[in-house]
Amino acid sequence: MENTKKVAANAATAFIANGDLRLSNHFKLREFTLSGAAIRYNLDNTPTTVEVERLRALCVNVLEPLRHRFGVLRITSGYRSERVNKIVGGAVRSQHRLGEAADIHVSSLEVAQKMCHFVKEHLDFDQLILESVAKTGARWIHVSYKATGNRREFFTLKR
Repeated sequence: MENTKKVAANAATAFIANGDLRLSNHFKLREFTLSGAAIRYNLDNTPTTVEVERLRALCVNVLEPLRHRFGVLRITSGYRSERVNKIVGGAVRSQHRLGEAADIHVSSLEVAQKMCHFVKEHLDFDQLILESVAKTGARWIHVSYKATGNRREFFTLKR
């Protein structure tokens, strides 16, 4: 019996590691774990089963409704292991570390504003941040979701 549990755990870990795990209708784990920093520095960026379940909740409760309303979403940052988070300069207590956050590429300020408005008006969320880099013009939306205790914080952040 003990050996069966180990085999099942190893199989689940391997399935999670390969990224084919479907989190929701339109999102696979691979979209949330693929990281240039992890590739560059040969770091493991595999979430635990608890973190995968948090990513699933984020997808079901926030990202799927956004996709339904706005079409295909490009996730630029999802789950980050501790080492990956440190390399990319993420906050020590980043919700990316917990599997509770994703950054979404937006094509324009107008699209970003419409997406933020939709989230604020129709969805439960913990944090919603419209971020931009003045020097490059890059924009993205950071959105996080927790199973309980969502704060519904919204703000803009310019770098």
